[in-house]
Amino acid sequence: MWYLCVFYHRLLDYRKPEFESLAELFGTFKDSNSDNNGNPEKKSLEWRLPQHHHPDSPFHFVNLPSEDIARSIASRSILVKGIYELWGEGSSYEELEEAIKGYPDERKLPFLTSESTFKITVDSFGKVISFQEQNDRIQGFFYIPFKGRVNLRNPDHKFWLMETDDYGSNNGLPPVVQRRIFFGREVGAADRKLLPTYQLKSRTYLGPTAMDAEMAFLMANQALVTPGKLVFDPFVGTGSILIAAAHFGAMTMGADIDIRVVRDGRGPDCNVWSNFKQYGLPMPISLLRADNNLPPWRPGLKEVFDAIICDPPYGVRAGGRKSGGRKLLKGVVGPYTVPDDKRTDHIPSTAPYSLVECVHDLLDVAARMLVMGGRLVFFYPVLREDDSIDANFPEHPCFKSVAACEQILSFRYSRVLLTMVKTGPYTQEIAESARIKHLEFKENHLKWLEDGNLHSAVFSPADPQLGGTGDTKDIKESKPKYRGKYV
Repeated sequence: MWYLCVFYHRLLDYRKPEFESLAELFGTFKDSNSDNNGNPEKKSLEWRLPQHHHPDSPFHFVNLPSEDIARSIASRSILVKGIYELWGEGSSYEELEEAIKGYPDERKLPFLTSESTFKITVDSFGKVISFQEQNDRIQGFFYIPFKGRVNLRNPDHKFWLMETDDYGSNNGLPPVVQRRIFFGREVGAADRKLLPTYQLKSRTYLGPTAMDAEMAFLMANQALVTPGKLVFDPFVGTGSILIAAAHFGAMTMGADIDIRVVRDGRGPDCNVWSNFKQYGLPMPISLLRADNNLPPWRPGLKEVFDAIICDPPYGVRAGGRKSGGRKLLKGVVGPYTVPDDKRTDHIPSTAPYSLVECVHDLLDVAARMLVMGGRLVFFYPVLREDDSIDANFPEHPCFKSVAACEQILSFRYSRVLLTMVKTGPYTQEIAESARIKHLEFKENHLKWLEDGNLHSAVFSPADPQLGGTGDTKDIKESKPKYRGKYV
């Protein structure tokens, strides 16, 4: 059945991928065929736009198999405002009335009985409707035979009147060339209350790279996190991503190369563990001091984690580190063993860890440690040229990429959330093939990352002639009126 899905107007690239991941999570594709490895073949949902609407419009029609699945998706999603059974639409209220009257009575009457209560909400996009105008519009639905009582606090059925105006492209929103009015019954709505609950400004323990709560929950949805799954973050930091996974019931485990972060924090009441305690979440199974470049897993251990979710260090807010000081890596000194009496307070020496090496190690660990069908979700930085991204994304023979969602952070730099699904077993032949792919990728596409130029590229002015003190007014004025992915 076709439903009207209304998104929040933010993180535009993430909206459909999150929705489709949740559709898979709740069984939308459970009757799909399988590939040669026994994995369900990826099917895409059917989408269509309302008439005269821009692709970035918050209004989309989506075909879902049942109302229960629609309700489950809406209640779990971060970017879905609501999903509605559409009773009618039109470019005027006369067209809307005709459409509602033409909607089948067997679909309408069960929600209009005298035993039920209801509420009508008036909403708009791109315009403001006064309280008096809202009342006038509600009174205009006299032709719908409501028999129940109005209950504004806790109604049995919620109805929505949603309206867009023909504002063109003059207010920074996706252009709409013709007015459109929708009326429907709410099937499911998002619970955005968890975002204020988990907001960073009220969290006990924070670091410079703590993941925003909204983005952490989006990453957990992309990874199909559910109760009982084991989720691993190899760059755990202060635990922001694992907190989102734990909220959805997953068992969590993390690692970080900085032992001061995972063990000490800022004291016994201000550390990673206290963040989980603050929200009443299950504690992580373990937090390891471990190096992504030298994984701690014993040989032969495979397919342990259901999902790996992380934000690798790529040198903008924090650079990557790996075990081994500069002298050790250069061969000036040999490997050493820390004496027993100094192990408690010993902080191992580390060396710079380039992003290209970090991502290769991450893909290798994920290919070995994820279960079949498990998901790897991680951020990857890209430079922007002429409002387009200049990057080729990393690949691995064990994985199939299912989503790449861009978030623009500045006019020169953005990050892309990559979602990969493990589709093949890990073998030594696969590892060698991945190593060759890595070398080709490093040579052809990542010279600017390998040379450590990302930080300077991000923070340098767009026009060299402007320099550090140039006037940025012209840059701001040159941006299009509709900001698109900058939202």
